[in-house]
Amino acid sequence: MTDTLAAAELIDPDERPGRTGTARFLLGKLGGAVTSLLLVAALGFLLFRLIPGDPVSTLTKDRPTSPEQIADLRARLGVDKPLWQQFLDYVGGLARGDLGTSFGYNRPVADLIAERFWPTLLLVGTATLLAVTIGLWLGVRAAWRRGSAFDRTQTGIALTLWSVPQFWLGLLLLIATHGLFPSGGMRSPDAGPGFFAQAGTIAYHLVLPCVTLLAVLYAQYMLVMRSSLLGEMDAEYLTTARAKGLRDDLVRRRHAVPNALLPTVTLVFLQFGMVVSGTVTVETVFSWPGLGLLTYEALRVPDLPLLQGVFLVLAGSVIVMNLIAEVLYRVLDPRVRAR
Repeated sequence: MTDTLAAAELIDPDERPGRTGTARFLLGKLGGAVTSLLLVAALGFLLFRLIPGDPVSTLTKDRPTSPEQIADLRARLGVDKPLWQQFLDYVGGLARGDLGTSFGYNRPVADLIAERFWPTLLLVGTATLLAVTIGLWLGVRAAWRRGSAFDRTQTGIALTLWSVPQFWLGLLLLIATHGLFPSGGMRSPDAGPGFFAQAGTIAYHLVLPCVTLLAVLYAQYMLVMRSSLLGEMDAEYLTTARAKGLRDDLVRRRHAVPNALLPTVTLVFLQFGMVVSGTVTVETVFSWPGLGLLTYEALRVPDLPLLQGVFLVLAGSVIVMNLIAEVLYRVLDPRVRAR
């Protein structure tokens, strides 16, 4: 007993797992996320200044405008200032929570992003929920029937869909459905004002963009879940479970699948942030009024404050979801907490 206590006292308190280690882990990850967000803000400012085109020329196109009016417009938009001064104004606005005013819409960028955020969340959330359910279900069954016709067929389909560009798949769906579903927008103009009428028309317009995202997303989850479960198939604890007389479906459901889920759970959160950022092409193809379509519209001007604000939100979603994934993985996997 004395030797055990003496050995315990020799352990560095910083190396003992506990609340201190967890707090240090969380603070470190949070600090890294904040640093990444600041770097993203600076990168966004510099990146969009490299886009060819003059916003003033675009806004005054096909309009009789005098040189004095053009100079006044450049001053009001702030694009006549030196680059360093524009950057300081941008950073000062961020510190106050002000993302600026859109060149094209002449409205606060924060208001535009707030309006377009929910359609994107509806599209991405629906597609992700369906993709996770279908992908995990097919991945488990494909791995458990390794080498079967079902496994080969599903793996081939998933690999094909994973490699297809989303905008190209969306265009194919538009052609294949022959007008069966709406080709653009979020609501029908003749829909009734009631809740169920509005919900019905939104669901009807959601079908094609959701299926486009779903086809690519489910393939990723299916392949990752299959690979993860195959890694658990020959584990000794499964042999022990079978030796105890458990049925094969119980061995799969109670022992193999929970352990194989760990990489997939983290992938769900990581991909959710990336899918939010990757909806530009899908929303543009289907004219879905979300952040992706707003980004496309801003690029045509170029609307610098709007591009900076949307870029910050989209990149921030990836950073936040990555942070949640790392924290969740530490909670789910005891081996990570012990490090």
